[in-house]
Amino acid sequence: MNIKERMPQGVTLSKTAKHQTSAVAYAANEVLSQQDADSAMEEICSWSGYEATPLIGLDKLAASLDCGHIVYKDESQRFGLGSFKALGGAYAVLCLIAREYEAKEAAQISLADIRNGFHKAFAASMVITTATDGNHGRSVAWGAQNAGCACRIYIHREVSEGRKQAMEAYGAEVVRIDGDYDDSVRLCAKESAENGWFVVSDTSYGDYMSVPRDVMAGYTVIATEVLQQIKHPLTHVFVQAGVGGLAAAVCARLWMKTGVDRPRIVIVESEHADCWLRSVQAGQPEPVSITHETVMAGLSCGEVSLLAWNVLSKCADHVITIPDDQIAPAMRLFADGEMAQTKIEAGECAVPGALALMGVCDDATLKDELGINADSHILLLGCEGATDPQVYRQLLASTDD
Repeated sequence: MNIKERMPQGVTLSKTAKHQTSAVAYAANEVLSQQDADSAMEEICSWSGYEATPLIGLDKLAASLDCGHIVYKDESQRFGLGSFKALGGAYAVLCLIAREYEAKEAAQISLADIRNGFHKAFAASMVITTATDGNHGRSVAWGAQNAGCACRIYIHREVSEGRKQAMEAYGAEVVRIDGDYDDSVRLCAKESAENGWFVVSDTSYGDYMSVPRDVMAGYTVIATEVLQQIKHPLTHVFVQAGVGGLAAAVCARLWMKTGVDRPRIVIVESEHADCWLRSVQAGQPEPVSITHETVMAGLSCGEVSLLAWNVLSKCADHVITIPDDQIAPAMRLFADGEMAQTKIEAGECAVPGALALMGVCDDATLKDELGINADSHILLLGCEGATDPQVYRQLLASTDD
């Protein structure tokens, strides 16, 4: 049986929206600058265990869709944490400690000094907090443990027990609330303000911008690596979005380096959390209520990050929403080696780009509108592996497709 026979038949795109953009030089320096990206790359490259994650050619998928070349950035082994989130939260923890030290002690310190334990007493006086669907919290807990800070993490009712335990393994106190992700964000902000704790969030709101900017700067490492790895200029990027931090960071970095020749950007999100689709349609950030939790846990977000909006509202060309019922079949195609010459561990949040691309190529009109053809060079973001092994195994074994 070949990939054509095993693909979800008639891949469904719940909704699509075209966003008018123009070919202009990078215009979002107020969000992420070249210096932000360079500083993150220099710091993260110095961490123990750093290595660039692989860029895998999805030759079998490309041949089946007649769309040139497809490459998949596989983040499943990033620093042993299982996802791209390892880059953002942990980096932001170090940046936050450095800023607080400089503000209180009127002296500058390096991130390397914090990592090497030269300011343990100061770090130990801080409590780091965040709200998470799982992967970001794991990164923050790992970063806090490495720096010597206490860590308190808020999770919502649908976060799996396996992801909760993974955060606790890094010394975090984990608080589960009876609400959704956005409720956990609000409670984290409220209790942190009341207690003098320090929030390391991957979403920006109000005047809370500095830390989410650091998180996004960490994520630009992915795009920097891609630029070093690709053999041909990219024409399209399909990138999944929750609050939008990854999508904006990757797009900003590619835009910085390629300017008016930047690739076409396609945002992919769950139909159950379609805040990007609605925001693009409205022309401004538009929150949505989560009434049904998507199986793609990391994409279950009802509000866009304002920082991400300031990038993506300028450079995202299309938004696509996808349903849950085709996630498990797509994961199996990766796991069984049907996408590439190798088997790939792709978690539930790693496959939306591939699914959206299948759906586009299944619709001749949409494929033409997006300009996908035999000369295309397409990047998909494989943002995670089996971050909860039990959930991963259950999805691979499921038959309700």
